[in-house]
Amino acid sequence: MAADMNTGKFPHSNMPAPKGDLVMPLFSLKGRTAIVSGAGAGIGLAIAQALAEAGANIAIWYNSNKKALDEAAAIEERYGVKCKAYQVNINAYESVKASVDEIVSDFNGRLDVFVANSGIAWEEGPFVDGSLETMHNVLKVNIEGTCYCAKAAALHWRRQAAERTTLDGGPLENYLSGSFICTASMSGHIANVPNAQAVYNASKAAVIHVCKSFAVEWTGFARANSVSPGYIETEMTGFMSEETKKVNRDRIPMGREGNAVELKGAYLFLASDASSYATGIDILIDGGYCAA
Repeated sequence: MAADMNTGKFPHSNMPAPKGDLVMPLFSLKGRTAIVSGAGAGIGLAIAQALAEAGANIAIWYNSNKKALDEAAAIEERYGVKCKAYQVNINAYESVKASVDEIVSDFNGRLDVFVANSGIAWEEGPFVDGSLETMHNVLKVNIEGTCYCAKAAALHWRRQAAERTTLDGGPLENYLSGSFICTASMSGHIANVPNAQAVYNASKAAVIHVCKSFAVEWTGFARANSVSPGYIETEMTGFMSEETKKVNRDRIPMGREGNAVELKGAYLFLASDASSYATGIDILIDGGYCAA
């Protein structure tokens, strides 16, 4: 399915287009299964809500925020879909793969969407003064954790494309390909001022590029894309002082931070068949920061 490693050529017509000419049905995720990591709060929770609103059954992953259990119950009640919360150690491939396999088994034997949203910030200022332990932790979660999720999900998508069945051998209905979506950052495109966060910036640049690489490797069974938010009002930016936040606003053409709800449309687009011809792209949603 992938490129011929001798010639670099790709097989023709290896990923189908959706049928029909109406656009709104393409955004439906009814009957599909999605996993969203780092979904106990903030951006991840907003993504899970968006996919559930479109009809997907959702597995939300959390590390230590047990509010995810209540949020899963709230999603089930509000949107009428199946939603369960799973505590997963994103730093261990064995934990990631075991959870993905368990969810596929529990959720109708299929996987359609994986949103790799887990990530941690760098809060120690200039790299020269920062801790190497923190550096290793940021790189491990933001890069290695993302790759662990990609590998575990892609194994299912490759099988589904080859066999066209659910895990238990049933027909795989309403399915074109898998969709892997990473939460990157505008910081993968720029060096933030006044926030000194070289390690975080490097990790998010890596996330953007690895998605492009997955897009090439996975042709025939899955698409891979990323979303790069700018400054969004979440708990993750709580370490910034109000003075720093004001400086940030002065550099944003829209003059304000974004709200997590303003990211929902991009993730739904990439998760759904509306983006069936989109792979290897990164969507910047930053209030114009990178354009200024």
